[in-house]
Amino acid sequence: MDSPPEVDVKRLPQHVAISADGNGRWATNRGLPRTAGHKASERAFKEVLYGVRDLKIPYLSLHVFSTENWNRSPAETANIFALFIDVLHRSLMLFTELGVRFRWTGEREELPPDLISKLSGVEAATAQNSSLTLQFCANYGGKAEITHAAVALARGATAGKIDLDSVDESAFSAFMYRPDIPDVDLFIRTAGEHRFSNFLLWQSAYAEIHFVDTLWPDFSRQDLWRAIALYAGTDRRFGATKD
Repeated sequence: MDSPPEVDVKRLPQHVAISADGNGRWATNRGLPRTAGHKASERAFKEVLYGVRDLKIPYLSLHVFSTENWNRSPAETANIFALFIDVLHRSLMLFTELGVRFRWTGEREELPPDLISKLSGVEAATAQNSSLTLQFCANYGGKAEITHAAVALARGATAGKIDLDSVDESAFSAFMYRPDIPDVDLFIRTAGEHRFSNFLLWQSAYAEIHFVDTLWPDFSRQDLWRAIALYAGTDRRFGATKD
C-alpha cells in the first residue's frame, strides 16, 4: 500500500491508539543491545505521525513507557528517558510543521526532572496546534488512571460536591487524566502480542483491536493504513442490531 487508502471520511477512526512493543526483540534479532531497538523506534514514531496526518485523523495515542516498565533495569530505563528527551527536542519542528498538539499523559512520580521539564515544555510550545492531538503516554497505566478517577470522585462526594446517585459513565470519565480526548476507535498492538497491556483500558472499551506481528521499529505508515482500511470495513454496532 503505497498511498493512503481511499476511505469515506465518515468511516475513518477519530482516535487511534498504538501499544508500541518490540524494540528489545528487534535489537536482539540483530545481535544489538536493547538500547539500539529503542533508538530505532524513532523512525516508526515519525512514520505514524505522517500516516495519520495523510488521513487527517485528529487523535493519536502512543504507549511509550508503562507503569510496569519500571521492572526493567535502571540502565535501560535511564536510556529510554534520555531518548525521549532527544526525540522530543528533534521533533518539535516536525510538530509545528504537521500541526501536532502534544499532550503528555502519565504519572509524574519517579520520572526524572529533566524529562518532566521537556514533556511539559513541548506540551506548552504546541498548545495552539490543532491538526492532530498526540497523546504521549509515559509512565502510564490504565488501572492507575481508573483508580485516580475513582479516588477523585470519592473525594468530591466526601466533600459534598458530588451526588453519587447522579454519577454515570460520563460523570466518571470527567475524572480521567484527559477527559477531553475521545474514546479509542482503533487499538493497534505491535510485535505479535495479543493483549492490552494496561493501556487506555477505560477508553478502549469499544475499540476495534488490530494485532500485528511487526516489531515497533519496523512499523510503517503502510502498516497503519492497512489497519485503518480494515477498520473502515468493520460494522460498528456498539451492541445494537440492524433493522
